[in-house]
Amino acid sequence: MLKISNILMFIIGLLIFFYKCSPISQENKDKNDVFEEKLEIIDTSEFLIPENEIINEIENYILELGYIKITDSLTEILVDLKYSSDDNFLGFNFYGDLQNAFVQYECYLKLAKAYEILQAKNSGYTFIIFDALRSVEAQQLMWDSVKVEPSKKHWYVANPQRGSIHNFGMALDISIVNEFGEVLDMGTDFDYFGELAFPDKTEEFYKKGELSLEQYNNRNLLMNIMREAGFYVSKTEWWHYNACSLDYAKSKYEIFSYRLNIDN
Repeated sequence: MLKISNILMFIIGLLIFFYKCSPISQENKDKNDVFEEKLEIIDTSEFLIPENEIINEIENYILELGYIKITDSLTEILVDLKYSSDDNFLGFNFYGDLQNAFVQYECYLKLAKAYEILQAKNSGYTFIIFDALRSVEAQQLMWDSVKVEPSKKHWYVANPQRGSIHNFGMALDISIVNEFGEVLDMGTDFDYFGELAFPDKTEEFYKKGELSLEQYNNRNLLMNIMREAGFYVSKTEWWHYNACSLDYAKSKYEIFSYRLNIDN
């Protein structure tokens, strides 16, 4: 006589046999086989970032420090960083891969106000940024390289031992572009080292005939807008505007430092 335990073992064996032979079991096996085959042919290289798309090191670092990229929100403003090109008084790029303009949030708010004022006066116009945040290393290079009388050097380039407001992200070099994409004529080029670029002598040079009426009006348009927005105009450069004093910048912000990578 068979024991109950033997009968149970016999029944379980039959069930396992029939399950393995069933269509459902075969279907699951097929699915597993297909899944394994798919795993084998996946090309993971498609998930790698190409070298030319890797994040720009200097700009990524600047963003990590909390600076604002101007054109992320003020998308109509143009940027032409002169020191990231050969079009500057040194004749070569010493900003490296930096291509965008960055400032502190306080400076950004004043620029946004200035842009709003500009649009109210002429909606076809926009700003163009020639320089914004600048490293103290770049400041040192400029100080060492500017070719003017030593007693007048500080008129055009801040001594890096004292610091420039650019080094704290609270200054802008800026001009205006018209509806045809042309930079307005301000009477001198950017980085002109001479009295003709002095904002407070605009009236004097206009009366002498050394600035045209158009140049006079363009310069006053820029100065009036920036002042109304809370900026302070430089005494020696019509393009340079500070969002605060140097003492205020030093009391609130860290100086920006980043190594130069130049061959010159």
